[in-house]
Amino acid sequence: MAESASTNPATAAEVVRIVAHGNIAVIEIDNPPVNATSHAVRAGLASALAAVAGDPAVAAIVLAAAGRTFVAGADIREQGRPPQPPFLPEVCNAIEANPKPIVAAIHGTALGGGFELALAAHARIATADARVGLPEVNLGIIPGAGGTQRAPRLAGVPAAIDLVTSGKPLSAKQALELGLIDRIADADLRSAAIAFARELIGKPIRRTGALAVPAFDRAAAEKQIAAVESKARGQHSPGQAARAVLFSADLGIAEGLERERAIYSDLVKSDQAAALRHIFFAERAAAKVPGLDNVAPRPVGTIGIAGAGTMGSGIAVACLDAGYKAIVVEQSEAAAEAGRGRIGGLYDRAIKSKRISEADKAERMGRLTVAAERAAFAPADLVIEAVFDELAVKQELFKALDAIVRPDAILATNTSYLDPNAIALATARPDRVVGMHFFSPAHVMRLLEVVHAARTAPDVLATALAVGKKLRKLGIVSGVCEGFIGNRIYSAYRRQAEYMLEDGALPQDVDGAIEAYGLPMGPFAVNDLSGLDIAWARRKRLAPTRDPRERYVTVADTLCEMGRLGQKTGAGWYRYSEGKRQPDPHVAELIEAASRAKGIVRRPLPAAEIQSRLIAAMVNEGAKILAEGIALRPSDIDLVLVNGYGYPAWRGGPMFEADRIGLNVILAEVERMSARDGLGFEPAPLLVERAKAGKGFAD
Repeated sequence: MAESASTNPATAAEVVRIVAHGNIAVIEIDNPPVNATSHAVRAGLASALAAVAGDPAVAAIVLAAAGRTFVAGADIREQGRPPQPPFLPEVCNAIEANPKPIVAAIHGTALGGGFELALAAHARIATADARVGLPEVNLGIIPGAGGTQRAPRLAGVPAAIDLVTSGKPLSAKQALELGLIDRIADADLRSAAIAFARELIGKPIRRTGALAVPAFDRAAAEKQIAAVESKARGQHSPGQAARAVLFSADLGIAEGLERERAIYSDLVKSDQAAALRHIFFAERAAAKVPGLDNVAPRPVGTIGIAGAGTMGSGIAVACLDAGYKAIVVEQSEAAAEAGRGRIGGLYDRAIKSKRISEADKAERMGRLTVAAERAAFAPADLVIEAVFDELAVKQELFKALDAIVRPDAILATNTSYLDPNAIALATARPDRVVGMHFFSPAHVMRLLEVVHAARTAPDVLATALAVGKKLRKLGIVSGVCEGFIGNRIYSAYRRQAEYMLEDGALPQDVDGAIEAYGLPMGPFAVNDLSGLDIAWARRKRLAPTRDPRERYVTVADTLCEMGRLGQKTGAGWYRYSEGKRQPDPHVAELIEAASRAKGIVRRPLPAAEIQSRLIAAMVNEGAKILAEGIALRPSDIDLVLVNGYGYPAWRGGPMFEADRIGLNVILAEVERMSARDGLGFEPAPLLVERAKAGKGFAD
């Protein structure tokens, strides 16, 4: 995340200093850990800029930062609070208007407000490994200190629109090619910046705000903005940021900055910005796991992966990308070689999309061992199983691994629904077993549920989290239950969606309503994509223990029995023609027949009711998970749903949104569901307790 939360407040004099290098003044920001533009930093910069502007001994200025990075963003703790002057736009304007040339020396990251400081300077130089960007949209806002007005003057409108709407940082090389920086330092950055500043003495100052915006195709820009707004699925900030960029072409710098700031000021107070700030802080809270404060993770250099199917191959790529050695074992030489080809194919796609080079692929594949014998796992520090999700299969594997890997090697199960405690009991050392539930595709999806089994040792749990972090995953600790956090909540969500089919909706009604809410796909489209047979196998496994009083919708089973398993068979809840999903009248007939068989009088379900019932189903199950101690905190549930299931981040997750809506409203919907649907949707006691007390989950 770009925006930064600084640590303890400091005074202006403590965080900004002036260091003289002959006639060059270096204004150095020193506000660890990431030099966020806190009030003290802004005040210190304003004071320093005024001082050097009036000092006849200073001929040029370098704006630099101490520590591991340039300014990595604004202090997010100040957002949503009454601002204190000097404001960042004023500081940026003071940089741009300074009578002496200013060079920004960038190392580490210059993001958000940090990059806006650099854009206001008269020249920019960066280390080769520096990264720059304007990711404010990730917090529901737009750049508010000139980013949308200065970036297009340097890089052009199309590039600036992409910069402010994607939220993605640029490498120093990319920034140089776009004209956002002027040089990359070959050696010492500070020395190179001072030399650069000396070159500018006596020359006309190049003020970014005075530059003309390069010519561009207005119709193409409007098309680009329309695509941004469509992709945002209801989030306001990307479209607003893109349209603010157009101000730079139509208005002078002063008026453009004023319009930009007005939009920023409106958005920073919005529900969407509050939700995205919640997600920002939730991610930091998730890393704090009770009992692990002083627990050191075990060293891991080599990771074994059992299984080279879609999931196993994705896990292998994630491990190789993170710098680990990977040992992938399959059941036969043919399957092992097919797995090698699958892993290589994922890298070929990355090369085609220019995310990596051929040399990168060769280096990573050089750390890969593929074998058909389990004995190859012997040197592994951690083995992650990605075999068929059947208890006996996983137990047999873990029992065999006991005799192969070192006693201190960790065994991780990637099961989606099975009991890790039962898997652990197959080993002689259940304390070294942990759940590491990846989401497909494993090399892309950020979420990792780290499952704390009954006998998992603290350092084993710490190691799983540390490995997840190195894999660039968001590790969320879960206790043991059917489906853990995410799939358990998703099962309740999907059951309610199926109930609505019998009540009067069709798959396209449910999917359309939840997609309008901001999710990328509805439950029936997702089911078709993943394959109906996966959930069918689970339903058959649970059938012997299913309570006969539970409402059960048979339509999905009927589709599976007909061979309609989703996209891979050309038909499921929908039919598919040339890859496009289309409503199927035959499915509608099956659904209507199921309603008649139960004596249910069908009625039209408005989108608002569909949305309300689905959200209430998630929140109610989330409340049960919290009460059982499966999730450590409500915000962890939000992170799981946002990062693993497509819940819109700009809504903050279901638990956050329930607090915003009011738990009394959610409870009323759950009570209606319970009266209508019976077993499985009884109001969670925690939900009832908090709603009646007028409290939220976060209280």
